[in-house]
Amino acid sequence: MSDQLKDKHQRRERRTVKVPSDGSHGVRVKEATIRKNTEREIIVSSMDELGHHDENTRMVVTMENTYQTAPHKRFPVPAVTHILKDVLSSYLQQEKYEVEWSQKMTKTICEVIRARVKDLMIPRYKIVVLVHIGQQAGQSMQMSSRCLWDATTDSFACYSFTNSSLFGVATVYGVYFE
Repeated sequence: MSDQLKDKHQRRERRTVKVPSDGSHGVRVKEATIRKNTEREIIVSSMDELGHHDENTRMVVTMENTYQTAPHKRFPVPAVTHILKDVLSSYLQQEKYEVEWSQKMTKTICEVIRARVKDLMIPRYKIVVLVHIGQQAGQSMQMSSRCLWDATTDSFACYSFTNSSLFGVATVYGVYFE
């Protein structure tokens, strides 16, 4: 390629953008230069208007597309259901319902379930855990949830536990992150 074409190509790839600096509400303006290299690297450097240059503002970000739209490993519903059964049974087996206790226990059970499901190392899934604890007093209860859902990749596991004093329902949603 000739020198003129290279210069023209480099000028086309360099773009200068005016960006408001942090904390100044638009009073000071930073000038950022963005260049693209042929190796799929984006080099960002910035300098504020007063001429101060911070060496830490230069970053090299390297990213590649994966083009992966389906999971290699599906969300393991039976394994997660087993975790839910084990955690709810161990934490609620001999307990009596109390309001303050159930508020704290709900948070504790959620954290334990989330940690155990994360130990399964399911790649590219976001995990959402919901736990409900209520008093067993002869009443009925209906729960429903609504999500933006892809039926081919997303899934959930649910388990409910009851004893003479309380009930507990735990649900784990596995939402695939493309």
